[in-house]
Amino acid sequence: MVKYALSEFVNKTQQDDNENEYFELETERVLEINLDGEVWSKMGAMISYVGDIKFERERVLEHGLTKMFKKALTGEGTQLMKAIGKGRLYLADQGKKVTIFDLKDETICVNGNDLLAFEPSIDWDIHLMRKMVGVMAGGLFNITLRGSGKVAITTHFEPLTLLVKPGETVYTDPHATVAWSGNLTPEFNTDISFRTFIGRGSGESIQMSFSGEGFVIIQPFEEVYLSSEK
Repeated sequence: MVKYALSEFVNKTQQDDNENEYFELETERVLEINLDGEVWSKMGAMISYVGDIKFERERVLEHGLTKMFKKALTGEGTQLMKAIGKGRLYLADQGKKVTIFDLKDETICVNGNDLLAFEPSIDWDIHLMRKMVGVMAGGLFNITLRGSGKVAITTHFEPLTLLVKPGETVYTDPHATVAWSGNLTPEFNTDISFRTFIGRGSGESIQMSFSGEGFVIIQPFEEVYLSSEK
């Protein structure tokens, strides 16, 4: 057990006021946003803020009719919140590790549950996995983000990036798959059998497969995604 004097603990864990990047890691599990304008984040991710910051829940038509219908169709549980103002905003999601990407006219696809925050300059859309096996895997949708700006995602523990090479297909568990490069289009594969349906399967009956050239980010944790829609 580690013991500290109170003053030692405060000095060790206090925020660093000298760092002023727009998106920065205050700790490996807390994202600090030095806000001067607005930013989009996952609903419920705010854990603290300093300054004059207001919060608005994503409105029904905030991002147009097309996205509204997609969210309704998928039962997609990623609700967004817009923070507006000037100050320091701290975000976290269930103690998951935070990773920041600086997109430069690039595209990345992120599992909706693993998206923490992004700049308003980033264009996004909900991508539906069209095969019914995708529904069974709990991986029916993902968020495609494109453009230039900061994006923050979360993972349980340390992420691992797998390189996808021509002629070499990479297979992943949908519940452990966090993100992948925007040029890749995943397919779903299954070896579902009668044994799976009666509860005696291996638990690995459905996989995502990636072919081409790019990368896939996975986490050492199988996360079950639950919709917030009731």
